[in-house]
Amino acid sequence: MAGGSEFDLIDRYLARLGAGRDDVVLGPGDDAAITRGGGKPLLMALDTLVEGVHFPADLPAEWIGYRALAVNLSDIAAMGGEPCWALLGLTLPAPDEAWVAPFAEGLGRLARAFGVAVIGGDVTRGPLTVSLQITGRATGPALRRDGASVGDRVWISGRPGEAAAGLGVWQQGDAREQARWQGLRQAFIAPRPRVALGQALAGVASAAIDLSDGLAADAGHIAARSGVALHLDPSCCRPSARLLRWAGEAGAYRLQLGGGDDYELCFTAPAEADAAVRAAARRARSPVRCIGEVGDGEGIWWGDHRIGEAAAGYRHFSV
Repeated sequence: MAGGSEFDLIDRYLARLGAGRDDVVLGPGDDAAITRGGGKPLLMALDTLVEGVHFPADLPAEWIGYRALAVNLSDIAAMGGEPCWALLGLTLPAPDEAWVAPFAEGLGRLARAFGVAVIGGDVTRGPLTVSLQITGRATGPALRRDGASVGDRVWISGRPGEAAAGLGVWQQGDAREQARWQGLRQAFIAPRPRVALGQALAGVASAAIDLSDGLAADAGHIAARSGVALHLDPSCCRPSARLLRWAGEAGAYRLQLGGGDDYELCFTAPAEADAAVRAAARRARSPVRCIGEVGDGEGIWWGDHRIGEAAAGYRHFSV
């Protein structure tokens, strides 16, 4: 069968490969897999970044290294875990030390900040591609996508949409515009993984996911896995002031819902946990806001309108 999304390919061919081991708690389909490791459950995730797809060809190597780890840290954050070890797969067109040195500096700086050891990997020749596999430990009940219940509230951290705008700023290439919109540009170049927030939400949130493909698409994974509908309140989803200034109102909402690359957390929690959610956010020093509620049905609703799949975020194999 030709066509289909990356999620279709994973589900059809890759989700049940290999042996059925009893130490696998959760396989493909969430932000990270969960295995039993003799003590606390282990969390494992992998992301691949391809030049021209996941980062602009002119992005400095330092920030490519930073982003390669940041997107993986965000997966561990969405499970409420502690990141510990990483394996790096680096495919290079040529053995260019002038590129590799700043790449390693950017990756290493973020790894030190989050206590991650890069313990191995592989370097090979080909089009510029970075794959990084991260393993962490659960710090409490692992957050998953399939725990949302009717009556829960829907929350987000940070300012979704700013990273997509930041990519647009970068692509403009004008130095004055880069300086004027530095905050938006930085949201794309150097996302802040919400690891502390994810850990603080363990045992509080009912479901969680990180925002890599856009709010609508990623919240849709929670809805699908949990068998519920997520109703987003437009009045609670107002974009940041600088995003509104850069994109205009219609453009800002479009970027917020479908832009991607935010690496913020979208999560659900029981209504009676409002105070606990806010306390967790204060401990983690992460801004959060309630943007809707969980109801019967399916899909993502924007006020009275269901958001169609075509409008719901990035797909690698869309035509």
